[in-house]
Amino acid sequence: MQPFVKPTEDITTRQACQVESLGHPVQFSAENQKTFQHLLTRYPTKQAAVLPTLWLAQEEFGWISTEVIEYVSELLDLPPSHVYGVVSFYTMFYRKPMGKYHVQLCTNVSCMLMGGGTILDCLREKLGIDLNETTADGLFSLSEVECLAACEMAPMAQVNDEFHGPLTPEGVNQLVESLKKRG
Repeated sequence: MQPFVKPTEDITTRQACQVESLGHPVQFSAENQKTFQHLLTRYPTKQAAVLPTLWLAQEEFGWISTEVIEYVSELLDLPPSHVYGVVSFYTMFYRKPMGKYHVQLCTNVSCMLMGGGTILDCLREKLGIDLNETTADGLFSLSEVECLAACEMAPMAQVNDEFHGPLTPEGVNQLVESLKKRG
């Protein structure tokens, strides 16, 4: 049996482990304080409310910063490492600021077979950014997701909470232009 060898790499420097800092403490608004208190009544323990609390925090602050992780851990009497573990596991939580419109392109088998690669190229060109980037004006972020469970719409993307598909290069142009008009 091999003895344990300490890794030479500091895993906290990996992109996948990064959580950006907001730079100041956070606190729920009065309205979300009430929502949080109501959430607690729906779960048997505070720990069981970690997902909806994080979702509420992301809705209010826009993303999950190190300060949000610390705040949620205090609210739920959990170690920050536990809250971080949840945040880093679920792709629905953003660990850096995102654009107003988060374009998530499905790159799973059905979408790729139906032209997802072409749609990705169109999005990159139209937005002027690559995957995991945000436009300079903060309007768009682009990322790929493994599956959005809407194969009948392939190739498709989710923009914030709305599904769009089947997408064509012309459809991508129309979608981006309509979002730009919304501002």
